[in-house]
Parts: sequence; structure tokens; C-alpha cells
Amino acid sequence: MLGWEGELPEPSVRTIGEMRSVLAKAECNCEGPLYFMYRDLARSDSDWHWLHGHHLRYDLTVIPPLDLCGEYIKTKGHYHPDNPHGVGYPEMYEVLEGTVHYLVQSRPLRDVALIAADAGDVVIVPPGYGHVSINPSPDQTLVMANIVSTAFESEYGSYETLHGAAYYEMSGGTLVKNPHYPHAPPVRYLDATSGHGKHRFCKKAAIYDLIGDEDALAFLNYPERFTPALSVLLKG
Repeated sequence: MLGWEGELPEPSVRTIGEMRSVLAKAECNCEGPLYFMYRDLARSDSDWHWLHGHHLRYDLTVIPPLDLCGEYIKTKGHYHPDNPHGVGYPEMYEVLEGTVHYLVQSRPLRDVALIAADAGDVVIVPPGYGHVSINPSPDQTLVMANIVSTAFESEYGSYETLHGAAYYEMSGGTLVKNPHYPHAPPVRYLDATSGHGKHRFCKKAAIYDLIGDEDALAFLNYPERFTPALSVLLKG
């Protein structure tokens, strides 16, 4: 697998049963696993101990191309809670293979954006935003890496209760409003390389190489120290 050296552990597997509540068509029935999550990875014991000592985790997510009864395959979607200073935990993603659409939405629901990213792009989901990762390719597997704080548990409840994000991305790229939301703002379309670099952390650089750099990854646990930089990530 691109971006990883050596043998991977057994993944956590997301099944159709776990995803049914967030699909555009809840009755959709697909065979086999939908996508795979490899958690808490490191290429060396020293890297693993550094990550754990700094309350961080490195993961891989693999999403094969699949049509879910007319909807692009996607992750379940979740929010991050606030840290002890009252600021939401961000998350950093790197696209290793394929193309991804990150559908992000603020809580409360005042902003929805779709960020398109390709292999080599690094995208930060800012504080206060939930996110769904969508594989829009009909034939290419999406592989993503992420680094995230281990100080919290992801919150899936809102997505489950409201049957997914505010919009569904259907096969062909059409966005359809989720009728379970009483209102939703129009979707803003962003590119991971647009805005003179505002929407990306870096380009063509592996986030794994940041392991060991306390300053570079401090924002994942202490976003309140980086409010000016994080606040412009989704600016047009």
C-alpha cells in the first residue's frame, strides 16, 4: 500500500449495517465490507512512543470504489468535541492514493463546504467542523492517512440521528440535500490547492515525516494557540 512500509495489522471494517443510518437510501443492501481503517500505526517503536507521548495517533483509511445504491461510497461522518479550552479538536489528512471529497459542515450548521483533494494534498479539518470523506472515483481506491489527537472520542451521534451529513453526493457528482435537516446553507466548493495555500497544510509532503516535530503537530491538541491560522482554512 502506498505510503506504508511493512505489514499492516488487521483493520477495523465498516459494514453496510453500520452505515445504513447515514445513507441516502437506508434500504441499500451491499455485499461485503465497505471500507477499512488501520489505527494507531507507526514504522518504529520510537515513532509509536513519540506519538503516544504527545497524545497523537497515525491512521490509514482505505475506501474502495463502490456505488451505494446511487450514492458515492463515503465514511460514516463525525464531529470532534471541544478541548479543555473550549476549542474543537482539528484533524489532518493526507491523500496517498486516489481522489477524495471532504464534505465538511460546521456545528451549528451555518457552513457546508466540499473540498476536493488529490494524491499529495494535505487537508486540515478545522475546529468546529464535522466531516465525511467521499471516494468519487468509479474505479480507483482512495487511501488516506491522518494524524489526530487521542484526547477525545469522535462523535457520530448527530450524523446517525440526522441520517448523514447535510448533503449526499450521488454517483455522477450531484449533491442532494438531506431532507432530515430542517435547513442547510448552500455548499461552497473548495480545492485543496486553491486560495494561495489557505486550504492546505503542505503540498507533496508526507505527514508521517512530521512525527517527532512537536511544533508542527501541536495544533492538533492545542488549537486555541493557532486560532488565526486555523480560522482561515475554509475561507474562499
